[in-house]
Amino acid sequence: MESNKTSSEKQKKKFPPWLKKRWPQESNSTRSLLKDFNLHTVCQSAHCPNRGECFSDRKAAFMILGNICTRNCRFCAVEGGQPTHPDPGEPRRIAGASRQLGLKHIVITSVTRDDLSDGGARHFRDTILEIYRFLPQTTIEVLTPDFQGSISSLKTIVLQDPPHIFNHNLETVPRLYSRVRPEADYRRSLDVLKMVKDLNKSLYTKSGLMVGMGEKEDEIIGVMKDLRKVNCDLLTIGQYLSPSQNHLPVEEFIVPAVFEKYRKIGEEMGFLSVASSPFVRSSYNAEHQFAQVSR
Repeated sequence: MESNKTSSEKQKKKFPPWLKKRWPQESNSTRSLLKDFNLHTVCQSAHCPNRGECFSDRKAAFMILGNICTRNCRFCAVEGGQPTHPDPGEPRRIAGASRQLGLKHIVITSVTRDDLSDGGARHFRDTILEIYRFLPQTTIEVLTPDFQGSISSLKTIVLQDPPHIFNHNLETVPRLYSRVRPEADYRRSLDVLKMVKDLNKSLYTKSGLMVGMGEKEDEIIGVMKDLRKVNCDLLTIGQYLSPSQNHLPVEEFIVPAVFEKYRKIGEEMGFLSVASSPFVRSSYNAEHQFAQVSR
């Protein structure tokens, strides 16, 4: 077991030059609009480093079902604890905010809600339907938890009036699951992506990985192979950045050349699109990735 001193030293690692970038300040108008609509975003709750850029462009990834998660993944800044009951007015407010922001591609994610019988799947569906009602020409991407592997919950989301992209992140390699996301299961997450594709072949499926957590290159490539075996279409790979000293430390800052290597390997494997660079996140520039595959 590593000492506290070692962990502290890892937390204080200086960012390399490729992670030093001047971002725009958060747009006050975007923040005010989200506050007026009483909405949460993964941009804010997960301390996304791209938040200033996206908010300045009047973009946001909505986080439904509250901002308290029933799990305590050690990489994630979202607060864990006992969440409140789902807000029935939230889907309509998201649709209204999306219209005011002028969003053409809308990303909907959520905290994990193991306290709900369906994991929050009906709330996802309500949100999708409300967006289609307000903005029938928009495209929708959902980034979901694993719903504890429930095929019933997945059917609720992907069978009738489905989103265009179903995203579920594996996050890391199997060897690190017990350390990084102890309440999740690698095989179950792969099965979620497989079930979605089996239920609705017209959907694009997508997953994301963080690197710099102590994984090896061959392990990342192994995960990519596993994703292709379940016909996953889209992949994102980005640098893990520790949200605080209470979270897992960064083990390594991955150089840009390795991200480019992963991109090329993924495309050679058959992914329709691979976004791989230090600042990539699941919902960052998601509309651009969708545009690449939907022409």
